[in-house]
Amino acid sequence: MTTLYRFLTEDDTSAFCHKVSKALAQGWVLQGSPTYAFDAARGVMRCGQAVTKEVEVAYTPDLKLGEQ
Repeated sequence: MTTLYRFLTEDDTSAFCHKVSKALAQGWVLQGSPTYAFDAARGVMRCGQAVTKEVEVAYTPDLKLGEQ
């Protein structure tokens, strides 16, 4: 059993909520609290959320996390 980790980020729009909702629907689990920060280079607020998932595959660096 391998625990996979992803950190989802997106501008502060409904796209972020959809990204997290999709991950949850695929079996990912929320880890910790969401983050919210100002991206000064782009002038927008950004959201972030860590998620994890237990899978029955061996970890390799080329594993496509979003496809698990």
